[in-house]
Amino acid sequence: MNENSPMYQDLSSVLYSTEELRAAVRALGERITQDYRGKSPLMICILKGASLFFTDLIREIDLPLEIEFMAISSYGARTVSSGEVRLIKDLDRPIENRDVMIVEDIVDSGKTLSYLMRLLNSRGAKSIRLVSLLDKPSRRVVPLTVDYSCFQIPDAFVVGYGLDYDEKYRNLPVVGVLDPKVYSN
Repeated sequence: MNENSPMYQDLSSVLYSTEELRAAVRALGERITQDYRGKSPLMICILKGASLFFTDLIREIDLPLEIEFMAISSYGARTVSSGEVRLIKDLDRPIENRDVMIVEDIVDSGKTLSYLMRLLNSRGAKSIRLVSLLDKPSRRVVPLTVDYSCFQIPDAFVVGYGLDYDEKYRNLPVVGVLDPKVYSN
């Protein structure tokens, strides 16, 4: 994608380049491979935002693993979570006695993922770990541990590499800070 694209013009800055993302995902995949040696984890991609990160990550994990998808929302077309969690797409198979890894694009307030972890715990998972491309601990309002993350970021609204604003910008090959003029109307 050309850096003169109108989508790039909507960014106030680029936080992570394509190369930085690629290197961080590779390192994270190697770490998970080591930590889960001898196991066959079930990797759950949280749609839609985590899809690009998820596909890149699982290709870096040298383990027999299975994948699942869930869609859950608390944002809609806003930049701040509403606090109301909606399960849009559930798992297609049981997770009882499985080592589960939830793969998310960003952990912000923690409300959505706290809800999801309680839900999956109630289904009898053997273990549940949280994997996130980005961790924004300054916005956390519920206690939540991110077990694996590529980057810890400041309190800024970011897009790209799967992250969106109103379903746009997901296809940017970088993670950038969206200029407030785009969403402050």
